[in-house]
Amino acid sequence: MEEPTARGWLVLLVRVPAEPARHRTAVWRELRRSGAVALGQATWALPDLPAVSPVLDRVRALVATAEGTLLVLAARGHAEADAQHLDGLYAAAREAEWTELVADCGKYLAELDHEEEIGKYTLAELEEEEQSLDRLRRWYRDLRARDLLGVPATRDAGAELKRCEARFDAYAEKVYAVLGQTGGPAS
Repeated sequence: MEEPTARGWLVLLVRVPAEPARHRTAVWRELRRSGAVALGQATWALPDLPAVSPVLDRVRALVATAEGTLLVLAARGHAEADAQHLDGLYAAAREAEWTELVADCGKYLAELDHEEEIGKYTLAELEEEEQSLDRLRRWYRDLRARDLLGVPATRDAGAELKRCEARFDAYAEKVYAVLGQTGGPAS
């Protein structure tokens, strides 16, 4: 057996009664929100890092409320390839999330382009676009919080979000310029 040198992982084996389903859903949501990777039914993996400790506390509390069981095992993989496989699963999950965020940033930029093309410079539209930008910001913060290993796509998504913010600022300036010319707010 080759001795693995990769990072450590925590493997969580979760058993929660099927009913009521809200308990299973709460555990599932917490694990997903934390960035855990599903390895199989009721089996999850997280990097063994200090930042994971509060996640384990929350999962333990949820499982206890459901009168279930949680078994947490420290793992490094039987061989180096096993540890690399866990790294790959985690990175792929984060990359997919970042890719989805970048795609939504593209949709947001296209929406702003469309509003300018049709000359829709209203306070109501500005507010709607600001809410959409706030949603992208929250999503970015959530992804950053669970991307404990800092996959490369993090930088791309950060740059794309900055583009959205700059583009929104430019649109807002145009809205205010148009409203200033027309003598008052429009909706």
